[in-house]
Amino acid sequence: MDPCHEHEHCIDEALRQGEEICRSSGQRFTDIRRKVLQLVWRSHKPAKAYDILEQLAEDETGAAKPPTVYRALEFLQDNGLVHRLSSLNAFIGCTHPGKQHQCYFLICRICGDVSECCSSALTRSLQNAAAQSGFTVESSCVEISGRCSRCSENPA
Repeated sequence: MDPCHEHEHCIDEALRQGEEICRSSGQRFTDIRRKVLQLVWRSHKPAKAYDILEQLAEDETGAAKPPTVYRALEFLQDNGLVHRLSSLNAFIGCTHPGKQHQCYFLICRICGDVSECCSSALTRSLQNAAAQSGFTVESSCVEISGRCSRCSENPA
C-alpha cells in the first residue's frame, strides 16, 4: 500500500483520464461525474455513496440526490474509472483506468487502506478453475482482507 503524498496530482490525473476516456468513447464527462470521481479520489480510502452525497451537500453541488450519485458511480464503474468493493459497499479509484484488467484488492482491516493489484497468473488460475466447472468468467473482483505492512509492524 503505497501512500500518496500528492493527492492533488492523483485527483488531477484521474480527472484527466476520465476526460480522455469519455472523449474517446463519445460520452459526456458531466460536472457531477467529474465531482464524484474527484471525491472518490480525495482520500485514497474507499468511499461510500452516502459519504459522497454528504460531501456534495457541503460543496456547491448540494442539490444532488442519491440516485444521481449512484448513476454517476455506475457510469464511472462502467468506464473503468472506479471499482466497487463489495465487502465494504464502497468505491475506490482505479489506478490504471482504460485498460481491461482483472484485479484483486488488499484491504487493511486496521487502517482501511486498499491496494489495487493485478496478476495475470491469478486471473489465469481463476479462469482455469472456472472452466473446469464449465463456468465462463465474465468479471471477477477478489478482495483480500488482512493487515498492511504498516499495521503489521505497529500492532495496536
